[in-house]
Amino acid sequence: MFLLKFVGKCAVAFAVTCMVGVPHSAFAQSDANQLSEAEKRSGWKLLFDGKSADAWRNYQKDTLGEGWKVVDETLVRADQGAGDIITKEKYDAFELLIDYKISHEGNSGLMFHVTEDNPRPWHSGPEIQIQDNVDGHDPQKAGWLYQLYKPTPPRWAADQTPVDASRPAGQWNQIYLRIAPQGCEVCLNGVRYYTFKIGNNDWNRRVSESKFAKFPEFGKAGEGHICLQDHGDHVAFRNIKVRRINPDGSVPQPIDGKLELKSELAFPNLKLDQWEAVDDDGKIRPLRILELTYPRDDSNRVFIASQYGEIWTFKNDPETVKSHLVLDMRSEVADWKNSGGNEQGLLGLAMHPDFKNNQKFYVYYSDADNDRSVVSEFTMSKDNPNKADAATERIVMVIPQPYKNHNGGSIEFGPDGFLYIGLGDGGDRNDPKAAGQNLSMLLGSILRIDVDNRSGDKGYGIPSDNPFVNTPNAQPEIYAFGIRNPWRLAFDRQTGDLWMGDVGQELWEEVNVVTKGGNYGWSNREGTNSFGNRPPVAGVSDPIDPVWQYDHRIGRSITGGRVYRNARLPELAGKYLYADYVTGVVWALSFDPETKRATANEQVIPEGVQVLGFGEDQNGEIYFFTESPRGECVYRFAE
Repeated sequence: MFLLKFVGKCAVAFAVTCMVGVPHSAFAQSDANQLSEAEKRSGWKLLFDGKSADAWRNYQKDTLGEGWKVVDETLVRADQGAGDIITKEKYDAFELLIDYKISHEGNSGLMFHVTEDNPRPWHSGPEIQIQDNVDGHDPQKAGWLYQLYKPTPPRWAADQTPVDASRPAGQWNQIYLRIAPQGCEVCLNGVRYYTFKIGNNDWNRRVSESKFAKFPEFGKAGEGHICLQDHGDHVAFRNIKVRRINPDGSVPQPIDGKLELKSELAFPNLKLDQWEAVDDDGKIRPLRILELTYPRDDSNRVFIASQYGEIWTFKNDPETVKSHLVLDMRSEVADWKNSGGNEQGLLGLAMHPDFKNNQKFYVYYSDADNDRSVVSEFTMSKDNPNKADAATERIVMVIPQPYKNHNGGSIEFGPDGFLYIGLGDGGDRNDPKAAGQNLSMLLGSILRIDVDNRSGDKGYGIPSDNPFVNTPNAQPEIYAFGIRNPWRLAFDRQTGDLWMGDVGQELWEEVNVVTKGGNYGWSNREGTNSFGNRPPVAGVSDPIDPVWQYDHRIGRSITGGRVYRNARLPELAGKYLYADYVTGVVWALSFDPETKRATANEQVIPEGVQVLGFGEDQNGEIYFFTESPRGECVYRFAE
């Protein structure tokens, strides 16, 4: 409980007290006021280091008012008469991240482009509300741009109910603010509230209808100070980070160097058996390859899978021409070209570790006729080593899917011989099924199953050492949880580490090294940052930080990759290759397996390669895939 009035040491209590019933990990301050390695490389700076407030001064003053205190690594408005404070530096185009904790019934504000030629900072600077949304006195809630913009769900969202993502008074909240000529944005606790553009017709109309219409310079400076408001209530701030945006809208890449490699077709002469670039209606049908893998049978073959539902095999030779259609599942697999189906289709392919003897392989696909994902087993034909017998399909597992997106779908056999399955949270936005932290649901998890044995009436077995086998109400298949949309999974053949790229929502993309029983935070966190306002779930482990994350000025949709274990390109040896589908950048992440920390991030290809996935052959060579109307989808890196 927090008192409404604070004097002396009461301010200290406000800054450091933990909420009763709230696990400390959900709001941990151990890493407060620090920049991650990725943030350092991509241009973020601290506006508060937890020790001093040297970057701040009072509005129209040279110093900071005595009512502002640095208490336990937080900047606290502690006493009456503290006054509004502004940054010493001015900012034109910028991004800001800031955590705040407001007192019961409290109110404050965050302003930008503040000039000092007016009696009050809000005469020039638009204000994002900071307040107690439960017992506050203003109908315009936290995160609203005061009298101008309020939360608006995107048109495509299934739920059009206005979102309130704020956490209660006394808990930490995070505001993300971007101000730039190319467009502005506000997120509260990772949830996008609204976008706007200063000076356009919509902006000017809203200003003209507000109380700010009487201030001729309101929102027109184009540059100014960032301001934190003293509204007479107690409020604390931490993790105040800012990044300047270049005139073209770009920011620095989070890299340590550029490898300056290029891409080349891995099999330039390959013809895909029975594939046509034009469908039955005469329309171009672009090909998407999502997987390349190999059988452990000494045949020197690779298998590739298309999102449409076709699987081919061919000799692993750059000069190869001929391929064989192993299986055509197009009639069973949901078409990714259908409305909203971009993340559906044949999404996973894995060869049984004992393929040489049992000739079995496994697929993960979106069912064309039902709202579900299916994991199936197939066996190769006894008469043709390059063709599967469609009649041998055995459905191993069925996962109901509430939405068309976030189906995950990457499947991999681990060094232990068990099959690992990546499942998203079910789809839409904001994890509407609250699956991420719910161990009673399969969604939002990495599963681990035994395809060679069966438990009860299941089409698979449950490994006895799965982490939640003996946890009441938990699904025993779960190996790790707290995952939004894993795209994709891969084991490092040398260390056995399980790598995952997890696609973010509004702000952060992340790379994780998955451990047994690990909680990766979604949907209480996105990466290392807070998300939404669901109460932490009792009885779950503390979230594990990603080994790397990057923000949405760097990229918007991670494609998880693989660790390079081939001698052909020594500069890639031992590095995790991954990409961003939207920006087309490919990176190589160096990782210390002892400390479990990333040590460097290098740019492999600067832009323009929309990578759908990565594959690996028996030699540890890594391939990547793009969409192509010519069927030229499988590439490798070259000098």
